[in-house]
Amino acid sequence: MKKVIASFLIVAIAFSSNAQQEKQNAKVTPQELKKEASSVAPAQAVGEKKNENNEAVIINPNAAKMKFKEESYNFSEISEGPQVTHEFKFTNTGKEPLILSNVRASCGCTTPSWPKEPVLPGKDAVILVTYNTQGRPGAFTKTITITSNADEPSKVISIKGEVVKAEPEKSVPLEQPSLLSPKN
Repeated sequence: MKKVIASFLIVAIAFSSNAQQEKQNAKVTPQELKKEASSVAPAQAVGEKKNENNEAVIINPNAAKMKFKEESYNFSEISEGPQVTHEFKFTNTGKEPLILSNVRASCGCTTPSWPKEPVLPGKDAVILVTYNTQGRPGAFTKTITITSNADEPSKVISIKGEVVKAEPEKSVPLEQPSLLSPKN
């Protein structure tokens, strides 16, 4: 009887192993993947959201969060020539340290600087944005894209304004003696 049970167990294990191997070797067509994906419930459960590709993404409830005092700044009218700077202040309102991995401006006339050290939960920090007005008269709008480990991994802030063209300096002639003026 023991030999029969042992033989039965060996056959059952072998069959189970073969079934798993066949499942792994099976090729799935893209149509089958789409069908399987469409049968999955929408990502509305706690701890999930959909990304830009409509895929379910697990949310870390403790993730760092960037809360800006303002996300856009208007310099209004500024004179051509000097560089202008604005501080974008933010707070990490999450429960984990916030790490800014990159801050990139939309063009070379705008230069951002940011904290390279992690911003601890509850702490404030600043992203400094400098715009070079030299040779750029007219209205402008520039974006700054922030990449981080926050719950929103890519955040965009902006600056705008209007650069007023610098007037050329008017030269006033120095007083020169004239043939008509009397000499002293």
